[in-house]
Amino acid sequence: MNQPDTTTVDIAIANAARLLYNAETITDLALMERLERLADSWVSIAEFLHERDKA
Repeated sequence: MNQPDTTTVDIAIANAARLLYNAETITDLALMERLERLADSWVSIAEFLHERDKA
């Protein structure tokens, strides 16, 4: 996957959404939880980028 060098809020949110979508299609609970934690990390990154852009 080719991603730009600069992560934007939109990219971070899109990554979180993709991970959550994939988590919903998995029956392995442990893997689902790991994907949800990764999605949470992307949401945190989006929040950080949003705050940084406001400054």
